[in-house]
Amino acid sequence: MSARVLPERPLPGHAVCLDLRAAGDGGRDPGAAVRAALDVPQPDGRRRFLVVDEADRLVAHQLLYERLSSYGPAHVVCLAVGTEDGRTLRRTLALRPPAAGVLWLLGAPDDGVPAESVLRPLVDVLSTPEVYDAVLRALGEVVHGVAVPAARVLEHDLTDEARARAWRQAVEGLAGPDVPVGTVSADQVPGSLALLLDDGVPNSLSGHHWLPPGGRAGARLAACDEAVGDAVEGYRRVRGPAGLLTGAGRDADLPGDVERATEELGRFRAAVADAFGVAGGARPTAEHRSLLRDRGVELPELPREITRTGIVPALRDHTHDLIGKGLPLRSVAARLSALSARTAPVGSAARLARLDALCGPERLRRLNARHPFTAGGPRPAAFAVTGLLALLAGVWPVLGWVLGPAVGVLAAGLARLMLRRRPNRSPDGRIDGGGATGAAPRLLGGVLGGLAGALLGRFLEPPAWAGAVGLAVSVTAVVLLALRDWTRAVDDWWARADPEEAWRILREVHALVVTTAVHDWLFAEVRHHCSAGAGAVARLLRVLAETADAHGGAYARPSATAPGDRPGAPPPPAGPDTGTASWSWEDWGDGGEEDLWSDTDDDPPAPGPPDPPPAAPSASSGPFTPSGSSTPSTFSASSAFSASSAPFPSGPDFPPGPDAGVRAGPAPVPAWLERRYGDGGPALVDTLVGDLVAGTVLILDRCWAGIEHDPAAVAAAGHEERLAELLAETRLRLERDVAASPPPYEGLHARGAPVAAFADRADRPDAARLTGVAPDAVARLLLAEDDPGRTVVLCGPEHLRLLSHDPAAARQVRFVPEAMRRGAAGDDVWRGTPEDVVWTGAGRHAGVLRLVPLRADVVHTVRAEEAGEP
Repeated sequence: MSARVLPERPLPGHAVCLDLRAAGDGGRDPGAAVRAALDVPQPDGRRRFLVVDEADRLVAHQLLYERLSSYGPAHVVCLAVGTEDGRTLRRTLALRPPAAGVLWLLGAPDDGVPAESVLRPLVDVLSTPEVYDAVLRALGEVVHGVAVPAARVLEHDLTDEARARAWRQAVEGLAGPDVPVGTVSADQVPGSLALLLDDGVPNSLSGHHWLPPGGRAGARLAACDEAVGDAVEGYRRVRGPAGLLTGAGRDADLPGDVERATEELGRFRAAVADAFGVAGGARPTAEHRSLLRDRGVELPELPREITRTGIVPALRDHTHDLIGKGLPLRSVAARLSALSARTAPVGSAARLARLDALCGPERLRRLNARHPFTAGGPRPAAFAVTGLLALLAGVWPVLGWVLGPAVGVLAAGLARLMLRRRPNRSPDGRIDGGGATGAAPRLLGGVLGGLAGALLGRFLEPPAWAGAVGLAVSVTAVVLLALRDWTRAVDDWWARADPEEAWRILREVHALVVTTAVHDWLFAEVRHHCSAGAGAVARLLRVLAETADAHGGAYARPSATAPGDRPGAPPPPAGPDTGTASWSWEDWGDGGEEDLWSDTDDDPPAPGPPDPPPAAPSASSGPFTPSGSSTPSTFSASSAFSASSAPFPSGPDFPPGPDAGVRAGPAPVPAWLERRYGDGGPALVDTLVGDLVAGTVLILDRCWAGIEHDPAAVAAAGHEERLAELLAETRLRLERDVAASPPPYEGLHARGAPVAAFADRADRPDAARLTGVAPDAVARLLLAEDDPGRTVVLCGPEHLRLLSHDPAAARQVRFVPEAMRRGAAGDDVWRGTPEDVVWTGAGRHAGVLRLVPLRADVVHTVRAEEAGEP
């Protein structure tokens, strides 16, 4: 198979192309080409073969054509390339309709245009399954099933610069730049993975007793809790009036309770630290579970909210979600690396530092510290208040000399009682934080105030009832002030001692034990599996990104592309060396070849798209008369172009527009092929990225089973190869039809597996949004009246006499890629399109193929020939 003519890796369903010419496939045996073609799978069940062969070797290759049906019924369309002196065509029985047909290319229709440049676009068009089937049906309706093609084809494509730029941007959009590994939070991952990131406990374990009361740690916890509870209960009895006046808190030992709570808290901390140490490995074993049970930590079974088997599906969903949000591979890899680092089990021994921060020696020392008991407020204030109250009681005449100082004694006695019953002193005196209640200032103030009141009462001589009222007020105020000072002093000492801090420490340490038990012991295996899996996927994504960079760094068209097929190739310039004759039914006559070139009267041309200015007549073609016109003219290689698509300058100062015409370039194109190149539409890069992303997800789908089994053993070699195939396939579709067809990804499946199309054809952008070239020229071509003169017959002028003179015997196939009429292209431009238009699923070519039959005596069917080549 010639690498310069045949398309590379046709889409599924396209005709399998093979070249049986002597120079085809590098001169390899034609039988090998047939065997290779038979090995190509055709998934739609219809076996189509497009054969390029030499016209004078069709009979010699009879056995080869018969072998194409060795696997079952097959359809064959043969492009028979003739020679300039050919006058008849001898074909084998295997090429008869309805299963086969022959298109005869008589000689070289375009002087100066390489034959490969003519064959390559024609093969591209005919290999499309819809066009192939339509042409085969049309060949079945013409005499002998043999016709000479006449064509007018428009090709919508990209410039070299646009294609290279789009490919580079697509690969960059897939791989992305290097990003640092950040952090990941629980709200950024699926629920089953979020349990591994926060310090929460699954709902099914909310009622579990992690530290049973009968265990070592549980007993210390209960003892500490009991001691703190006793201290709180004693505090409540001591702080009220009963605690001072009745001795209700006389048996309360608040300092002893605090000391006991501190000691039990220390023992609880030691038990927890011991448990953290014996099971401190990253992946505790069954033996560790037994050791924990001995130390009073009871682990339940793995909760139903999370299982090891659910980790990889959750990772897959998370990865797909990140990729679906448009993140490139390296960004997804960075997030998965952060997830891997966050879920990696570090062992409970790492929690000892946190345990020291919660319940370290310094905190225990502060909890067990002895704080003095102070009551009565500032001493000058106590002296003044007591003196004033004693003065009020001393104004009672005569009795005031006794009652005034007695009020001071009462105040001092209450202060002394507060000091004796202070809460920071054990009943046995073993623990005493000391204290001061201001008894002396009260006594001194009361005595002096009482004497001053007695002197004042002698001078004023108030009635007896006034003295009694003053005494009652003074005594009541002294008692109430003492009770207030007592309550405030007890509360102040309790706040400074803060025995309830032990409860807070207990809760924090218990929460740390639960967190450790869940995440470092119970979830250790699951966390390790998640960390290893996320790390494996992250590494694989980075490798795939590097592979993409390696394949997308420099864009080069496949070497198999013919020189005349390079984007940017213009039509050959009009001139004597590039002209070719065009044939029309109206010019056929019985007078022989001379009638074709006879001059006629000038008539206005038939309606149709404007023709370009006539080129200089060539020596080889001479004038001809187009259909519907009697005006002699010339037909150069550029006459197939409409006036709106004439060549124009391109480059930095003249960028191609959305309806760009042919770019300047060195390689010629056939006269019947009009090329319109765009600079890339708005949806091109996004479509390419979407195809690459979808294929990458498909590649990743093949690795999840390996990650589930052994994340460390996942090798990237096979996935690199598949991504390379994906990149090659996507770039090939970019070359073939500007990615208008959905990706088949046939290379990513096991041999024999069904081909999976990731994208629905109807959901893909239209060709205008991909190429940046409007479809108006195609629409005008299809809406034009049936005019044979609009097509260029693919034969030399000396062979026109071999064609049939019956215009009704010719058959016409109009074809347009479906991508040109969907989406942004709109429906208005296609209104009035003929019903016989063939809408193809893929391709960048649209146009008209007219199959012109030959005269009945030109084609001969040969049943057998001696010495035929195998």
